[in-house]
Amino acid sequence: MVSLDAFRGATMALMILVNTPGGPQSYGPLNHSEWHGWTLTDTVFPSFLWIVGVAIALSRSKGLPAVLRRACIIYVLGLVVYAAPDFSLATQRWLGVLQRIAICYLIASVISMTTRWRMQIVWILGLLVSYWLIMMLAPVPGYGAGDLAVGHNIANYVDRVVLGAHNYAGTKTWDPEGIISTLPAIATTLFGVLAGHILKLRRDLAERTVWLYLAGTLLIAAGLIANIWMPINKKLWTDSFSLFMAGLDFVVFAGFLWLIDGRGYQRYVGPLVIMGMNAITVYLASELVIEALDMIHAHRWIYHTMFAPFASPKNASLAFAICYVLSMYALAYFMYRKHWFLRA
Repeated sequence: MVSLDAFRGATMALMILVNTPGGPQSYGPLNHSEWHGWTLTDTVFPSFLWIVGVAIALSRSKGLPAVLRRACIIYVLGLVVYAAPDFSLATQRWLGVLQRIAICYLIASVISMTTRWRMQIVWILGLLVSYWLIMMLAPVPGYGAGDLAVGHNIANYVDRVVLGAHNYAGTKTWDPEGIISTLPAIATTLFGVLAGHILKLRRDLAERTVWLYLAGTLLIAAGLIANIWMPINKKLWTDSFSLFMAGLDFVVFAGFLWLIDGRGYQRYVGPLVIMGMNAITVYLASELVIEALDMIHAHRWIYHTMFAPFASPKNASLAFAICYVLSMYALAYFMYRKHWFLRA
């Protein structure tokens, strides 16, 4: 489906935009929420996992060995991203964006291959209920149970004890893609699998679009209700976050599906489709190139020489990020013209 590649490409472009600001100041929506709550930036990662789930449902299963091989490749690529440029085993980050994608892809694929959609709903409920019970009832030394503040909750505690120096460098003591919070992230991927089942229905496109929109609306409502007991929080990937973000993905993708595959507006989203067709390559390039620029101090020089003198700090930072997105699109376009499509 052209709409799925376009949605993947839009998510990729937004990810690069928010990940590579030119300077220290950015507009609020282009930053992650400090803790509870959400911003536009917080929608990126759950959208990737949701898209992975849709792809699982739509693809022809090649069996567990092929799935395991692909998951291992994605996981190793994630290790490389976080190892560069120091490649220190003492502080190697074992978990991260690609690592979580690999784990969720593997587990969701196995569930998809061995169950039907009703049991997949049971799996989603089981994962979300299990995570709620762990987070609200498991005591943390010095803080007790049910405290979701930074460093006070059981997810952060387990990361601190188990991962130690291998936690995310930005926090040092816990990982936003940590161990326990992977449970609801798997549920996010399975929500994508359910969306894929809707897409495979032998119904008119308009009817499938309505079903996607209806499912998304119900999930958004469920997420807002769950927010009363467990706040929406990307760093903890709370149940309310999983429900709410899956609902947004259903609704937004329904719009993509209707406009692109339904109304035929495919030529207007060509750049997004090109970005989406080489998503892994573009992601790796965006991460490694900016690391290389930081290492030789070129990132700072480019920003202060070519952007900072001509705009306010926030606008200069945004302009740099937009140019960086365009440079990654140029890479994707070059690969597209060469018919190079790298897949794990």
